[in-house]
Amino acid sequence: MNTFAEYILEEEKLDAKMEITYYLSKKSKIFFDKSIIFKAEIARLFLDYSKIDVDKNFVLTACLLCNCKKVDNAQEIEKIHSYAKEGAEYLSKIGFGKRFCKVCEEINRYSNSNPREKESDILELVDQFGGMLLDRPERIGFKPDEAIVLLEHRNLKSKYNRYLHTFIEFINFLETIQMSDIVSMTALRRLVKIYNETESLTQFIKEIVYQFEPKIDDLIAKQNKELAEEMFHKDEKANRPLFSEETTKKIMAHIQDDPKIKTSHAE
Repeated sequence: MNTFAEYILEEEKLDAKMEITYYLSKKSKIFFDKSIIFKAEIARLFLDYSKIDVDKNFVLTACLLCNCKKVDNAQEIEKIHSYAKEGAEYLSKIGFGKRFCKVCEEINRYSNSNPREKESDILELVDQFGGMLLDRPERIGFKPDEAIVLLEHRNLKSKYNRYLHTFIEFINFLETIQMSDIVSMTALRRLVKIYNETESLTQFIKEIVYQFEPKIDDLIAKQNKELAEEMFHKDEKANRPLFSEETTKKIMAHIQDDPKIKTSHAE
């Protein structure tokens, strides 16, 4: 019989992974709330945008489980420093391999695990940026541009994350995507709005999977098509002769016949 780890890693559909993790959280009391789904959706979009050479299935599974021992209480400093390592130890016990657990442990840097796995850098970016967009008891959520500045110049200041600049490009791109509802708003603002207005975890999963994902994927596909066509026309224009072939012949003939214009025969 397959272990839980084998079972969820073999399932490639993200919505099914979410459902599996939801039932695990009910059985084992691990941390799993709307913020996990919110961040997983940002991770999915980032991986689709960047085409980074990683196993998407592996990363999204880690994204759903890496916070499994998190305590949602900013006052418990000791727990904040230890939850990622404790989570990795728990995941190891339910069948996940050493590398998967290491990736999850490295979602933050408190365990000083080095060298860092490339998948961990993705989790770190998504976890920190996604968390800053959401309201917390001690503060309201930041706007995407504010969160990016804080991510780069505060959270990751003096730290190396190999995908930081790619992630910034991705967020800038995502901010150009407008989603129409009653009011038109950017894709990230729409995602935050759904998060704030949906109370239950299961309903939020449905909203993301059946409403948000099809719309955003379609809008991104259209945006990419428009950009590709724009680049094609730019290249076509750049390679187009300045004058028509007939005009060019007339100009050359005039230059060659004009005695005032010296032409070189050295070539």
